Parts: sequence; structure tokens; C-alpha cells
Amino acid sequence: MDDPDLRAEADAVLAELVGDPGGSARLREDQWQAVAALVRERRRALVVQRTGWGKSAVYFVATALLRRRGAGPTVIVSPLLALMRNQVEAAERAGIRARTINSANPEEWDAIHEEVERGATDVLLVSPERLNSVDFRDQMLPKLAATTGLLVVDEAHCISDWGHDFRPDYRRLRAMLAELSPGVPVLATTATANARVTADVAEQLGTGAGEALVLRGPLERESLRLGVVRLPDAAHRLAWLAEHLDELPGSGIVYTLTVAAAEEATAHLRQRGFAVSSYTGRTENADRLQAEADLLANRVKALVATSALGMGFDKPDLGFVLHLGSPSSPIAYYQQVGRAGRGVEHADVLLLPGKEDEAIWRYFADTAFPPEAQVRQTLEALADAGRPLSVPALEAAVDLRRSRLETMLKVLDVDGAVKRVKGGWTSTGQPWAYDAERYARVARQRAAEQQAMRDYVTTDRCRMEFLRLQLDDAGAAPCGRCDNCAGPWADTAVSAETLTAAARELDRPGVEIEPRRMWPTGMPALGVDLKGRIPAGEQCSTGRALGRLSDIGWGNRLRPLLADGAPDGPVPDDVLRAAVAVLADWARSPGGWAPDVPDASARPVGVVAVPSLTRPQLVDSLARGIASVGRLPFLGTLDHTGPEGAYAARRSNSAQRLRALSGAFAVSEELAAALQRSAGPVLLVDDSTDSGWTLAVAARLLRRAGSGEVLPLVLATTG
Repeated sequence: MDDPDLRAEADAVLAELVGDPGGSARLREDQWQAVAALVRERRRALVVQRTGWGKSAVYFVATALLRRRGAGPTVIVSPLLALMRNQVEAAERAGIRARTINSANPEEWDAIHEEVERGATDVLLVSPERLNSVDFRDQMLPKLAATTGLLVVDEAHCISDWGHDFRPDYRRLRAMLAELSPGVPVLATTATANARVTADVAEQLGTGAGEALVLRGPLERESLRLGVVRLPDAAHRLAWLAEHLDELPGSGIVYTLTVAAAEEATAHLRQRGFAVSSYTGRTENADRLQAEADLLANRVKALVATSALGMGFDKPDLGFVLHLGSPSSPIAYYQQVGRAGRGVEHADVLLLPGKEDEAIWRYFADTAFPPEAQVRQTLEALADAGRPLSVPALEAAVDLRRSRLETMLKVLDVDGAVKRVKGGWTSTGQPWAYDAERYARVARQRAAEQQAMRDYVTTDRCRMEFLRLQLDDAGAAPCGRCDNCAGPWADTAVSAETLTAAARELDRPGVEIEPRRMWPTGMPALGVDLKGRIPAGEQCSTGRALGRLSDIGWGNRLRPLLADGAPDGPVPDDVLRAAVAVLADWARSPGGWAPDVPDASARPVGVVAVPSLTRPQLVDSLARGIASVGRLPFLGTLDHTGPEGAYAARRSNSAQRLRALSGAFAVSEELAAALQRSAGPVLLVDDSTDSGWTLAVAARLLRRAGSGEVLPLVLATTG
């Protein structure tokens, strides 16, 4: 039954929210249905609606109505720091007092907690990572569960491990849902949930509170014109961007797959005179705020961003979204492009796929749940310790990289097998089952998503219909606007001058390598007597790499050369020339060794090679080639003293990597004598560096044998 008084009150709040008090703003029928379910029926609801539908209007209007009826504050769990800032500003227009707790404002947490407790805050926005913070979980979360008037789960697909962006921290919500007072409404929202994810999230929402209401709408975006521009290489794509960016409407976002690619593209576009800013996981918070403000005010043509901006930017007049490289999931792609065209009639969406995309997918795909043996090993290490263990301490017991180990611990925490406490993690002693079948199904789904993204690039059917079908949108139909429906609309031509400039930018070699300065935690427990700070006289110096494997420039050239199973052979001439160019630039940089550079370090007196088990010809020829061109003596190669393959493993965590390297090398008498005769800095040459520990161990040996500074030079870094 309709409630005209409540409806009128809700529309009045909406008018204030959009900045038109007393105006004609009205909730649409589907929005009103959601508000009524929350305020009048106090239900749990899942809203699956396209980006721009107005999900935030639903929970802010519901908050205002519930607060007027004596309900406690609304808690919104959202991973989107940028969107949090937008939402706080929007809430204030409607007289709703909103605060946020996230990693960017720890100095404000105590004051915010106090405001919530005395009822001075209407909305508390919380990042999902806070849910598993020990203090927040043990002290604040129970209070919120007891006093919350409305719980909102933004980007709810993150709850489901079937979703494209599963986040274990979100699973902590299950405990909060179970502890909510009877009759507290819950709203979960997402724009990117297919049928399986929708059913999974709805089931979790309804646990112990009856069946959740699912409100799902069509995902068509009438304002978006989708297209794919297929170009032969990275230089052509960067040149296309520089030549055609001004032709795209308004201001927008250029997405890249890696931080390195974002920085490369930003630097080149700035050199070409464009006002652009970089926005990545490395961007400082103050710089992020400035970049967001500049885009909102149209002071920049584009933000060149990684998925750090992914879901969380609210600019209704965003005129375009362009991708330099394909995301690995069409669902994630739909979500990112959905930022455009929310408040304008037309917005352009273009994908420029690259040959390197799949190599980058593989690099970032090392997030699958670990094999059972490694999980059991972790549980046993925690049980045997009898005290909390930090993640660095656990690395000494479990051969998993830190990010993957942390994700696994969060999943085990939600499953009840471990608990995060002050000082680290402990075992609960509760039985735990390894769901191998489920993990395998999730892995197969990820592979299917990657294939779907390949199909999106090559399909001759409607692109919007393709994406909507990936989201199980039953109403999907040809859009009539995309390049397949209406014909290609993006000019693929680039001028020779622009292409030359782009190629020159991508061909510019040289990346700094920061040295390791501290030994990993827990090494004595592994039988390696190293701990604390590495003595200054045993450290390697800041080094250089030709490029990053994640670069769209030299990364594309180096990936095939250094790929697993690639044939060994002498260093290619162009690669050697580029390495020499890196050395020349390095020599002339501040602190370099060129004779006319003030405060220059001493010139290297020789070249030493790291022994390679997989690419001995490549490393040896690189070291000897550099020595020859630089007119330096080749002093020799470190001896490999460990068993075959002992130090060849990649992507281990620091403790396990260092254990594998301990005792793997030695300095021969001949090399030691050469180092002592030379008594100066040496270049240390290897093919690549991942963790930096090979260079650290080799440098320590060389310094102890009598060398001066050790200056690492490698072809590639995976960082």
C-alpha cells in the first residue's frame, strides 16, 4: 500500500540532497520502492542497478527519514575513498552529518568515535579494511551493531568470492549482520553483479533475517558509445592518445593496467602539452585530492589512472573513459566505463587493447587461494607458536608473498580458523575444511572472464549487449550506438611525427632500483643468522634497470626475452645499446661518476656478473658487452655453490627468498684478488630483479671480499 505522506517527505529530502530545496525533484518509482522497503518495512534489500541510477540517493533519503523516526546512525561500508568524499559533501546539502573512517584520516578516528557515541553523526562511512582492524572490530563494531539504524553495503559484489573484485575484509560484515538488532534495515548496492553473485549476496544478507528483497533493473546505459581501437603496438596507442585526446568530449579518465603505464602515459601527454594528472596506488593522498578536484572542475583533460580510481569517482558530466590495455574481466570493465555519461547525453568509451595485456593479467593473477598444504602449514605455525605472530614472522614459516598471505589470513579469519589480535594473528583451534572444489570453480570463472574479455575485443555483435549479457541482464538488446552497431567512429590514424615522439618516449630506458636496507624478520628461525639493519658497508647502492616488466615500453621488449622457457642466448644488440645508454645517463646523474659531475662518485673499476641457472649466455654476454663498451675489466662471475635450482624460485616472500639465497653464492679466490687489486666500485650485472635479495646477497659478498660500492645493473625489474 502506498504512503503519500512518507513519499512526499522522501521527495523533499531528495530535493535538498540535489541542491534544489522546494524544487520538483522526485524519486523514481524504483528508487521509492527501495526507500519504502527500508523505512516502512525495515527489510534487507539488494539493489543491482547501473552506475548513475541513484543508489546513494536511496540510502541518504532513507537515512534522513529513519533518523527523524528515532533510528540510530547509518553505517555505510564502502571501499571508495574518492566516492566517500563526494558523498559526505552531498549529505551535508540535505542536513545529514556524515563522517568517514578510513586509512587516510587516522588522526580523526577518536573524535569521530566520540561523535557517533553521542549521536552527533547521522552517517558513518567506513572502509572495509576497518572491519578487520583489531580495535575497530573489538570496540567499535559491537557498538555500531547495537545502535545502527541502517546498514549500507556499497559495492556489495565484493562480499562474494564469485564477484570480480572479491575482498575478504567485506566478509566481516556477516558477523555484523548477525549482531544487528531486530528490525534494522540493510541495503546492499552494486552495479556489477551477475546472477550468481546476486544470489550469493542475497543469501548472505538474508541470513537469520528472512529472505532478502532483490531489486534488479536493466543495465543499459543510453549515453555511452562503445568502441574498440586496435593498433599494432604500444607506440601507436600512445601516439593515438596524444593525437586524438582533444577530440574526446569534455574531460575523462584514461585507465591503464599498471602504475608504470600510468606514469609513462602521463609523462608523455604532459610533454605534448596536455593538462593531465596521474592517479595510482602510489599517489599520495594530498595529490589524489588535488587530482580529483582538478577533474571535477575540468582543470585537467583527464586523470590517467589505475584501478585505484576504479569504482570511486562521482562526476556526472564525465565525457569519456578510455582504456590503454584491456582489464581481465568484462564485468570490471563495465563498472569502470560506467563512470562516464551519468549526467550528459553522450559519452565516448574506447578500449585500446595491447599485446602485453595477457602477460599483465598473468602477473596479477597470483591471488588464487593457496594450495591446502600451504594453508595447513600456516595454521600449524600459528598453533605451535603459542603467541600472536605478525605477517613478517609468518613469512619465515610459509612460502607465500605478503599480499597473498594477508589475503589468505583474512579468509581464514572470516572462516573462524584464525583471529587477528594485538601483535598479529593467532589460531582459534577451530576445525577448518579446505573447499578445494569451490576454489577451483572460482579459478575457472576467472579464466572464463578473461576469455570473455578477448571475445569483447573481437566480437562483431553489439558491445553494450555483450557486456549486459555478461551481467545476466535479461533485457539486453543491441544499442544502435557502438562501433559494431553504427560503424567505427574513432579515427585510427596517427601522424609520423606523433608516432616518432611516442616511440622515443617508450624507448627511453632507465629505472632506479632501491636497495634493500633491512633483513627480513625471522631469519634466525630459518637457520640464517641475519637480522636488523644491513650494515652500510655491506649494502648495495641504488641501481638501475633497463625497464619494468609492467612497462608498455621496454616491458614489451623484455617480457619475451625473460619469459619462463624463453631460449637462452647472447644479449640482443638493441638491448645492449639501451643498457649502455642507461649507464651513460646514470653516470651523469647527481651522484654519478662522470668526471664533470659535481660530487661525483668514483668511476666503476670493473664488472661482475651474477651466475644464472636459466640464462647464463644472456647474463654473461651482457656483463662482458658492458665491460667492453665501457672499457672496464670484466672481473668475473660469482660462483654458484648451492644445489641446482636452489635460488631460481621467483615470487617468494622475502624470508623464503633470502633463505634460498643463503649460501648460494661465493667469491672465488681469483675474483677476490681482482676486487682487492681494483679496490673501487664495481658494476653488478644480472638479467632481472624481483625481490632485490639476489642483489643484496651478492653485494654483501663482494663488499666483504674487498670491493668498493656495488652498483647493480639489470635488464628488468618486476616492481
